[in-house]
Amino acid sequence: MKKEAKAMRKRGIRIQVWVNNEEDARLQANAKKSGLSREGYLRSLINGYIPKALPPPDYYAMMRELHAIGNNLNQLAVKAHATGHLDRAVFQQEADRLRRAVQHIQQAVTSPERRTESDGTNPDACTP
Repeated sequence: MKKEAKAMRKRGIRIQVWVNNEEDARLQANAKKSGLSREGYLRSLINGYIPKALPPPDYYAMMRELHAIGNNLNQLAVKAHATGHLDRAVFQQEADRLRRAVQHIQQAVTSPERRTESDGTNPDACTP
């Protein structure tokens, strides 16, 4: 059974690293802030990404609200289409604006950023 489990792993190379207490505490804290395991946090760094801290709880409430607005706009569009009382171009502009805002918020808060050669630090990221 153990042999089968190893064969099914995506990663077959084990790397062991020795750290001191301070380094371990920083690694644990940064991994926890990002919502990743220590291993996942280190893999992100190895792949050139600095994981961001998890968004605050308010983020999810804001996203639900924005999605609700989008659903309301969609319902208005359906109703207006049926009655013929809506400027489709204006509605489309607003719907596109809402979609871009949702994507921008999601990206700004949750997407990891690529590490830069010259800087390598990011004040909003979990510090490596």
